[in-house]
Amino acid sequence: MPNNLKQYFPMIRTKEEILSEIDNNRKLSARFYGWSLQQREEFLSFCAGVKGVKVLYDSFSKEILNPEKAPERLEDLLSLLIRKNVRILCALPNDSTRIADENTLVVTDIVVELEDGSIANIEIQKIGYKFPGERCACYSADMLLRQYKRVRSARKKGFSYEDVKNVYTIVLFEQSPEPFQMFRDTYVHYFEQCSDSGLELELLQKYIFIPLDIFRKNHYNKTIESRLEAWLTFFSEDNPERIIELISSYPEFKFMYEDIYRICCNMEEVMGIFSEELRILDRNTVQLMIDEMQDELNTLNQQRDTLSAERDTLSAERDTLSAERDTLSAERDTLSAECNTLSAERDTLSRERDHLHVELERMKQLNRALAGQGRTEDIIKAATNEACREQLYKELGIC
Repeated sequence: MPNNLKQYFPMIRTKEEILSEIDNNRKLSARFYGWSLQQREEFLSFCAGVKGVKVLYDSFSKEILNPEKAPERLEDLLSLLIRKNVRILCALPNDSTRIADENTLVVTDIVVELEDGSIANIEIQKIGYKFPGERCACYSADMLLRQYKRVRSARKKGFSYEDVKNVYTIVLFEQSPEPFQMFRDTYVHYFEQCSDSGLELELLQKYIFIPLDIFRKNHYNKTIESRLEAWLTFFSEDNPERIIELISSYPEFKFMYEDIYRICCNMEEVMGIFSEELRILDRNTVQLMIDEMQDELNTLNQQRDTLSAERDTLSAERDTLSAERDTLSAERDTLSAECNTLSAERDTLSRERDHLHVELERMKQLNRALAGQGRTEDIIKAATNEACREQLYKELGIC
């Protein structure tokens, strides 16, 4: 592959020159050959200009955006994002602002105070945190409280809440978290608090989220049409053709690349940077795996609770069915006893009916034998069964 970038950056060396320096230095050689083959190829590719440098490498991005060395660069980027011209007053320490130990996934984290007293924090994450909104809200609140304490301490009795200015939290994601993937056509998200009534109050906390992976997909093979797009291309592209297009349209970015390639000329320094990036990537991957495993654990716990609730419900239903079964069994036994009683009564009635038929037949025969003698009523009275007598009266037509 031809090295087109060397035409623009003569300090770029060939792979052979780089390998020669590494092989002739025992310390560099031990580090280089301790990497995987894929990692060695990646390192040689950006050092030799076959691919563009990864601007989001921590040392590179801090070098480019250093507010003390070249404040105009960060001022330009912040002006585009905040949508008003800004000037950096000073850089602020940021180590103490991090809530707990949550810098695992943060690559670059720069905090500056602007000329109007506002605070801007710009951070770059290789892999986006889980719960990005909640985390940034906590971080923003921490920065706002620190500003309040600092201003109040400086102004003492002259302090007014009007002295507390906006806090801007700006996050660039190399690999954005899941919520941003729902908006495949949006690569800059602005947030600030507002009311549902139209009442306007200055609530100070502003947020800007930039998913660079989505920007890159949206601008694949598209022309760079604005300075903001130029900055986002600078952060997200390592394709030499796109880099050449960028520095041709916006020459000021060429100076930024030159700063990075000068670092690449110091083999020990650039290998240290690359090793640190590999370490950060491993740490990020581990943290991401921990987050995913925690999510899976939470899901399993929820499923366990759901199954436990279902089990309790089924147990209650089982007890109810068991009680119903016992009730039905008792009813069955009662019905069986009643059936036996009715069967016995039916047998008794059947025997009485047979006896009645026999006696009726005897009375009829006696009646026929004595009918000519006018003794019908005597015959009927001789019947031993009342039902039999009534039946004889009916058949003989005697009232």
